[in-house]
Order: sequence, then structure tokens, then C-alpha cells
Amino acid sequence: MCKVLKISRSMYYYHINLIEKEVKEEYEKDVISAFKESKNVYGAKKIRNELRKHDIRISKRRIRRIMEKNGLVSTYTIAQFNTHKTEVNQDKINNELNREFNDKEENQVIVSDLTYVRVGNK
Repeated sequence: MCKVLKISRSMYYYHINLIEKEVKEEYEKDVISAFKESKNVYGAKKIRNELRKHDIRISKRRIRRIMEKNGLVSTYTIAQFNTHKTEVNQDKINNELNREFNDKEENQVIVSDLTYVRVGNK
């Protein structure tokens, strides 16, 4: 086709790459503006969804590359875990055996760990 049009192949590929660079730069402006509009909060997934609202189709991978190239890092909060102190073994139960298990008859006293036994939805 290049012979018919009398242009060199290198010139053909140069123009194709030039057009692709212009498209990529256009996406770059859109990604940066969407990131700035979100007050530096949105990541690649939300930016992609925001751009789709404006009929711009671009992959998350390309958005990530653009963000990395321009040093755009989204701010996020780390989930906080609040510890709750609970009192353990504060039940008023009498210690009738006083740890003297061997003095009793066989099967008269059965001892178990009730840590994982659910009683009354607790």
C-alpha cells in the first residue's frame, strides 16, 4: 500500500504513532482532571467509571500508568479497629471441687472447657 501511495513505510508508521500519542495525551488530560475533581481521592477504578459517564472508554491499566507517570496517588483511610475490653471469668460460680479431681469416684465429676459452647445466643 505504501508503494501505491509512494510514501515510505517509516513515514507511515511515524504518522500512526503520532496519532496514537495525541490520543494518549488526550486521555492523560481527562484522567488528571477526573483525579483533581475527586479531590485526589479516586483510584483507577473510580476514575474509569467517572470517564465512562462522559463516554470516554479507557482501561484501568492505562489509567494506572497515567497516574503513575504523573505521580498521582489517591488518598485513602485505613479502617480503624476499636478494641473492647471485656471482663473474663467474672461469673459468681462456687469452686466446689477446689481442683481435687482424684478424690472423687469415677464419672462423678466431668470437667470440660466451655470456651466455645454457645449458650442462649452468647
